[in-house]
Amino acid sequence: MLQAGIVGLPNVGKSTLFNALTAQEAALAANYPFATIEPNVGVVAVPDDRLAVLETMNKAQRVVPATVEFVDIAGLVRGASKGEGLGNQFLANIRETDAVIQVVRCFEDDNIIHVEGSVDPIRDIETIQIELALADLASVEKRKEKAARSAKSGDKEASREIAIIEKILPVLEEGRAARSADLTDDERIALRRWFLLTSKPTIYAANVDEATLADPESNPHVQKVIAHARSENADIVPICAKLEAELVALDAAERGEYLRDLGLESSGVDKLIKAAYHMLGLMSYLTAGEKEVRAWTIPVGTRAPQAAGAIHTDFERGFIRAEIVSYDDLIASGSMNAAKEKGLVRLEGKDYVMKEGDVVNFRFNV
Repeated sequence: MLQAGIVGLPNVGKSTLFNALTAQEAALAANYPFATIEPNVGVVAVPDDRLAVLETMNKAQRVVPATVEFVDIAGLVRGASKGEGLGNQFLANIRETDAVIQVVRCFEDDNIIHVEGSVDPIRDIETIQIELALADLASVEKRKEKAARSAKSGDKEASREIAIIEKILPVLEEGRAARSADLTDDERIALRRWFLLTSKPTIYAANVDEATLADPESNPHVQKVIAHARSENADIVPICAKLEAELVALDAAERGEYLRDLGLESSGVDKLIKAAYHMLGLMSYLTAGEKEVRAWTIPVGTRAPQAAGAIHTDFERGFIRAEIVSYDDLIASGSMNAAKEKGLVRLEGKDYVMKEGDVVNFRFNV
């Protein structure tokens, strides 16, 4: 399963957010540095309103949502790339994740200590980014030496690698993220295989107070984070970790009422989970029947036989065709039979690329 790592300086709300995401108290949330030492892992359901609709339509016995895995990683401080604090452990843990959610403090509260003594989200982002860039710089310099030796013997792949290195080295030397380098699509695909810390897809979770949650862009700290995220091809999701942790104790109806009173349509946690799911390059197709309604997770761009394999390897091996209707067409028709009568159900073959929200019945023979 792909993982999104939650990172940030100490005391920015990482563990509080992790607890809200996973609806548990697995992560110690405390007002002092390094409250999280060993990374906590939580498997989280991806919010999907379509499942409840399909459950009612099919009178399904159970519903199984898609999931995404979050990892709560120890707080980082200056000098982590040289082993300060829990630096080496932090870098190893983040290297193992597929994407990064950096929690950035965007609220003032004299009762919560800030490790740097004041609230400044851009300084905090740069503190972590510089440490990650320094670690990547050491890795890329070693890679350059090895590629240079191979290129001398006529290795074309090594020559292509050097061309990428020459683009990202100056960026890393400035303490910026490798993902902000001017690369072609093919070069970005090649770069992913290097597992650089600063090339990972990133979301900034701007942790705001309750007062500015309904209009986060009125918060000057959030304005700065938005501008920074745009400059380096990252996303931003404003969230109030403290509020989200409190919402966990409420039932669905109470949660909805509380959010509406605050002028919100959905919780920040729901938005963050969905953003992380899509940032990891994942999508869902749906199966629906009396026994079960389920969202199946596949990478974007997956073809029908491989999507069938997410259910069982026999489905992929014996794939014949896929019977598919879009979720919107199915709901508008009222039932699968009605959708078939309207000619909205298609038979797709091995080359079909799955689309988000396809409702599928696979035909196979083993």
